[in-house]
Amino acid sequence: LHKYADYQDMLIVGEYSDEGKSGKSVECRPQFQQMLQDIESGKDNVDFVLVFKFPQLPEFWDGLGNKALTVDSSWKDSLFPCLFITVACGAISGFHATQTPLMARCLASEHKGRPIFYGAMITEGIVALIWAAVSSYFFYATPVPGSQIIDTPLSAGFITSAPKVAYIICNDWLGVVGGLLALLGIVAAPITSGDTALRSARLCVAEFFHIDQKPVSRRLYVSVPIFLFTILLLIWQIENPDGFKTIWQYFGWSNQTMSVVTLWMLSVYLAHKRKPYIITLIPAMFMTMVCSSFFLVSPQMLHLGSVLGYSLAALFTIIVTGVFLRKAVCTRK
Repeated sequence: LHKYADYQDMLIVGEYSDEGKSGKSVECRPQFQQMLQDIESGKDNVDFVLVFKFPQLPEFWDGLGNKALTVDSSWKDSLFPCLFITVACGAISGFHATQTPLMARCLASEHKGRPIFYGAMITEGIVALIWAAVSSYFFYATPVPGSQIIDTPLSAGFITSAPKVAYIICNDWLGVVGGLLALLGIVAAPITSGDTALRSARLCVAEFFHIDQKPVSRRLYVSVPIFLFTILLLIWQIENPDGFKTIWQYFGWSNQTMSVVTLWMLSVYLAHKRKPYIITLIPAMFMTMVCSSFFLVSPQMLHLGSVLGYSLAALFTIIVTGVFLRKAVCTRK
């Protein structure tokens, strides 16, 4: 706050602190009441009040709703389930789940599976922590956070285009070396992801239609239509200002839906092998609730009312879980 005041040419004339007190009520905050009295009496001719607040644990529950509505009424998406759709990689990702068979085909020995797959997830977790630190800068840096530097109006959404965000982070915070590393990650990750996505799409289509992929001509039969569709999609998103955001919204949902299918498939496999399927059943139930509620509630999908949408999503999750548990019990018998 002192840095922000210096940046804004403000003079701090007093400090008031109610440490360990909840912000829900004014009665139990003597310092806050004293500040109000001083302002009302005209002491020090106060023009602005700067506030810095650490939330108490119960107050975290207050933030589970859509606080963005207090900023712009056009932001309709709720924190749940949108948070778990937006964070589409790292924590849980259907896209990664579809790539594991492709990576497995490249292994010379099954003994390499554990260090490669666990190592990849640990590495991605480290990358996620780095970007969490970057996000802290972008939203909370002093004296001016990166989110306030963007010159796009609020109606464009929570955060505007990804290239602008990346440019601000690299230019104003990471410096030359960090910017080069970030640029490498931003460029290299989509290229490699696109390569594995197109490769897996070709293999899936070929397997579904029973097309042998050893002859090069048979590979072209499958690859050329996929490339043409990808090029048309790229052209559309370049010409459409909101193209990337539109694609990403549906990608996030389809990506997490893929993870739901994978988790239920693994649960069935573990139940069939008489293994502790609870380790995949719990995340399968949670992600089923996330994806189904997003499909029913989100403005990008059916846009039902919150009560009806969440109720139907919960009912669907219960039905799917019940069917699985019934089959799992029969399998054990």
